Amino acid sequence: MSRICQITGKKAIVGNSVSHSNIKTKRRFNPNLQDKRFFIPEEKKWITLRVSAHGLKIINRRGIYTCIQEARKKGFLK
Repeated sequence: MSRICQITGKKAIVGNSVSHSNIKTKRRFNPNLQDKRFFIPEEKKWITLRVSAHGLKIINRRGIYTCIQEARKKGFLK
């Protein structure tokens, strides 16, 4: 399973690790992903999503059902 948020589409980005002597080496910044189970009352079933912390805030604001519909339109979910 890839490290991509299924709600926001956030994924790892590449940057530099900078030492005290200013030597730069490549590193990855991974998103803060959580595996969470959500109950969808409209479909009467549980769904497991890999969601970033920001994605959880979006789900709390908009509701799980609307977020699932938008993610399916964008292609993040099947």
